[in-house]
Order: sequence, then C-alpha cells, then structure tokens
Amino acid sequence: MASASGQTDAQQRRALKKAEQILQGATQVFLTQGYDRASMDQVAKTAGVSKQTLYTYFEDKQALFKAFVESMAKQRFQEAFEEQNLEGSPDVVLPQLIQQSLARLTQDTEYHDFIRSLIGESKRFPDLTQVFFRNVTVPSIETISHYLSHHPELDIPDTEATAHVLLGALVFFMLTQEVMTGKDVLPMTQERLSASLIHLLGISSEIQA
Repeated sequence: MASASGQTDAQQRRALKKAEQILQGATQVFLTQGYDRASMDQVAKTAGVSKQTLYTYFEDKQALFKAFVESMAKQRFQEAFEEQNLEGSPDVVLPQLIQQSLARLTQDTEYHDFIRSLIGESKRFPDLTQVFFRNVTVPSIETISHYLSHHPELDIPDTEATAHVLLGALVFFMLTQEVMTGKDVLPMTQERLSASLIHLLGISSEIQA
C-alpha cells in the first residue's frame, strides 16, 4: 500500500532505516570531532553511505547536527524515565529514581561528550538548546512533577519547583563531577548527594539500600 507521499510501507521502512544509519554515523563523528571539525564527508564515510544519499536526507551539516541533538535527547529521556516505573510508594520510587539516575549520569561517557558538544555550540545555535530542553528537560520535569503531585503525603506545596530542584541537583552533579572534570576540586559522592536529596524530600531512609 502506498502512503500519501507515494511511498510504499517497505520504502518508508527503508528510508527510516537509512536515516537512522546516517544518524548513528553522525553521532560518532560529532561526539569525537565536535561540530566545527566534523564534515559531511566524515559522516558519509562513517555511516557507510554516499554523500549524495547523505544530502538527500539532510540538507546541510547544521540540519544534521540538529537531528543528532534531538535524537540523543529523546534517547536519553527514554532511558531515564520511560524504562523506569514511577508507580508506587515514594519511599521506594524516589530513592530508586535518584540513585539510578546518578549512576546513569556518572557512567554515561557518551552523554558527557554530547553535553560538552551541545554547550560548545549553544551560543552559535541557541535553538539547539531549545531542542534539548523540549526533549529532555521539560518532559523530565513534567514526569517528576506529575508523580509528586499524586502523592499528597509528601506535603510538597510546589511540585514543579521541587522537580526543578531535584533535576537540577542531578544535572549539576554530572556537570561538576564528570563533564567539567571537577571531582578533585569539588568532590561529592553519589551516596552523599542521594542521601541529602532523599532527606530534603522527607522520605524514610530505611529503604535507601
């Protein structure tokens, strides 16, 4: 069956697969070379496609970089929240969320490189930070705030602001300890930060192990 664009389902699947192949190649190049040093030639070679094919899917390097940012952002949000079950008692759910998020943010070196690249290009391409915010920050805050608002026993008057505080602490930990390699100057362990956040949320400490 052909779609409105005239493509069959099989053709659409092949096109999506090819676009994903290109994005995987672009990810490798942008994370290792940064935006300025990356070239469409490098992306085509790494992705295993011709330059003609590459330009068929992405008109220029800026469009490809934007697609790369959006893809990485969506992937990391899915890993952080969609794979976790935010249902149940706050005494169980929130410590798990905090501890697992800290572990993931600390260990994900690819994400560290992505954040460095995004920050480095944020002044030249401010719309890219908006892509990141729309695909990671906003849905993350909404997800946390939604959960907090459905647990009045926590007695949190402003769940959205609290979600900002919680997410901000997690991101700041990643930035200072890993992205900007400040762990020797500003040392902080995951365990200490996790315990403090759990305490600030007024959650029982009995289930932190």
